[in-house]
Amino acid sequence: MHSTDLVLRWPAPAAEWTEAAPVGNGRLGAMVFGGGHRARIQLNDSTVWSGTPGGPATALAAVRAAGAGPRRLEEVRAALRSGDQDRAEALLMAFEGPYSQEYLPYADLWLTVSGGERAAYGGRTLNLDTAVAEERFDLDGTAVHRRVWADAVARTLCATMDAAGGTVDLRVELSTPLREVHRSATVRGLTLGVEIPVDGAPAHEPDVAEPLRYADGPVDGYDPFGALALALSTDGQVTVADGSLLVAGASHVLVTLASSTNAARHWRGQPLADRATHLEAAPRTAAHAAFQGAEDLLKAHEADLRGLLGGTALRIGGRRGGTHDVARDILSGNDERLTATVLFQFGRYLLATASRPHAGPPANLQGIWNADLRPAWSSNYTLNINAQMNYWGAEAAGLADCHEPLFDLLDRMATQGSEVARQLYGARGWVAHHNSDPWGWALPVGMGHGNPSWAIWMMGGAWLSQHLWDHYEFTRDLDFLRDRAWPLLSGCAEFLLDWLVDDGTGHLDTLPSTSPENLFLDADGTPRSLTRSSAMDMALTRATFERVLQAADILDLDTPSADEIRAALPRLRPPRISADGRLQEWAEDLPEADPHHRHLSHLSAVYPLGLIDPDTTPGPAEAALRSLDRRGPGAMGWSWAWKIALRARLRDAATARGLLLQASRPLDGDPGADAPVDGSRWGGLLPNLFSTHPPFQIDGNHGFMAALTEMVLQSHTGTLHLLPALPAEWPDGEARDLRCRGGLAVDFAWRGGALTSVTVRRLAGDDAEPVRVRHRDRGVVVRVPARTQVTFDADLRPRGEPVPC
Repeated sequence: MHSTDLVLRWPAPAAEWTEAAPVGNGRLGAMVFGGGHRARIQLNDSTVWSGTPGGPATALAAVRAAGAGPRRLEEVRAALRSGDQDRAEALLMAFEGPYSQEYLPYADLWLTVSGGERAAYGGRTLNLDTAVAEERFDLDGTAVHRRVWADAVARTLCATMDAAGGTVDLRVELSTPLREVHRSATVRGLTLGVEIPVDGAPAHEPDVAEPLRYADGPVDGYDPFGALALALSTDGQVTVADGSLLVAGASHVLVTLASSTNAARHWRGQPLADRATHLEAAPRTAAHAAFQGAEDLLKAHEADLRGLLGGTALRIGGRRGGTHDVARDILSGNDERLTATVLFQFGRYLLATASRPHAGPPANLQGIWNADLRPAWSSNYTLNINAQMNYWGAEAAGLADCHEPLFDLLDRMATQGSEVARQLYGARGWVAHHNSDPWGWALPVGMGHGNPSWAIWMMGGAWLSQHLWDHYEFTRDLDFLRDRAWPLLSGCAEFLLDWLVDDGTGHLDTLPSTSPENLFLDADGTPRSLTRSSAMDMALTRATFERVLQAADILDLDTPSADEIRAALPRLRPPRISADGRLQEWAEDLPEADPHHRHLSHLSAVYPLGLIDPDTTPGPAEAALRSLDRRGPGAMGWSWAWKIALRARLRDAATARGLLLQASRPLDGDPGADAPVDGSRWGGLLPNLFSTHPPFQIDGNHGFMAALTEMVLQSHTGTLHLLPALPAEWPDGEARDLRCRGGLAVDFAWRGGALTSVTVRRLAGDDAEPVRVRHRDRGVVVRVPARTQVTFDADLRPRGEPVPC
């Protein structure tokens, strides 16, 4: 452990899942409970989802058979134009498919130490710089040290136990909540064969007759099967008993676990395998890791993770490195600066351990950690805020590689979404709606009874596509822009071009349109969802069009869609300001059914899109502040995070800090009881620092990371704006290797609220492009050639010429 490592500590084993420590490698995730006697390690594989590859196409065919399609869409539009909301809603029910699929728990590893119930427990820790969970306890004079980590290099979950001054006896068990169809046990390890449900209904659809449905065999050539294998290396004596392993007289034990699933093969584009192949592959991977030995595994793991996490850091106040008691030092509120520092690194840690290139699908509503067979909202990808928030801070926080699984999902979503666009709307390009899963689900959900305010929303793909542009902006990777981003961005723009309709006065509208997940009141005071050209629709359409034109110019592409976009852009409705000075949520000045609604969809133009900013659009920016004031303070983790980021973009440091203080309080209430979606019950942090709705949703943790970055550094206007929203209560701090648009990285420190030093490095991009740096009322423009750095003093005066970095 390095002296600068940030380590969390809990004095006791976890009694509940919400107290356990998360580790992960992008594919395998584990919640480490700890304990001197019977220690549980709950396991997930990020490829273990219900469903099959053909599920989205089957659902689309059923929706079409129910009457959905371009002709029905024209009937919906005619009903809305005539003011018949009831008929429009009734017609739209035919467009709603069933539901996206569920992310499922996989297994549990149990490590039971004989006599451990009388052990003196010394506490457990989680190192946020190495992703290693550790604990120590004393058993009758024998000092026991246990470590758990998920290794991306060896593709295994690893657990070691070392005893000093004696030996221990241990039982090693594996169990699964899914359908176990194979178990084998030898003195070298255990192997489970598991069938995975082909359909999983979300908990909010209680009337589904069979919520988790298994198949009797392959479905259309796809076998929903996985193998989980455990390999054991020890100096003790091993025997097999009742499908478990008994270890006697051990001073050292290494357990490695590996998984092999057909879903992983399918999403990688590999040929599917029969069950025997999986039952051979998983033990082979686990055994290969065990053969390397604990110390070599740990050394390679730490080098890998430090390479990913180590460059970027943010310290608010004077403390970062060291071991911090979670309840006493972080959740107590006694040191808000340390809490902010920890929340930034914890968000980075969770993304780096949940989302790795070529490992598995992107981070879902719970990252890769879930113990429930019917998790809230299926633990899926909710596209009207939550999936995006998971990745808002990826680039600026130095985790660009972690963004890649999201782009892989976009590829699959666009494949399904192109058929949805064509068959449902008669449109080119591709579309996605409110929910998705790793199978690329792109249909509306709702089963014919979902409120259109969330189920009928055609902008999920448009919002996700902004991440493609963000990745290019930060990395300036032309190959990525040409090969990965352009096909997706241009396809999204083609759908939007066809989705827009002429309103007869020169404007182009989205119709129908909703503002997720809010409702407005009609003239009779009835809550309604459907209208035209919500502020979010217009912002996403404008942002997509502008990005596509910029990409076409950079890539020197002359496409017909670019000409269509140039003609359409001036006809999009601009942001509207209400009579009382607020940024309007809908094209008309309509009263909200819930003025304090948790969603801030109409403010997406401020953050993350950057279309509204105090410097470039001061009027709309002031109106956005008034809208935020009306929405009020906190609700649940992700809503707090969005509000903090918005306040940071609007330079309201004091309110951003106040919201963070609210959001970082411990949850007051039962974490197992799901709160109403109306925001009437606030969330908070769990004992393991997971953010809650409640229930636990990881988007809040990632959102706090992104929002804290925005408070200290912004680059969306083309200027590196340092400390744009720094609270007075955070006078001292340091940032290292934060990333900026333009292929830049920056280090800076401040004391007494003012900069003391700044270094800007060019990692990529155009040598000739000027770099603008700003702090308070000072600004400077310099040239930073590739692979060089420029250092500035406290007044932003360059200290000499650029030097190699």
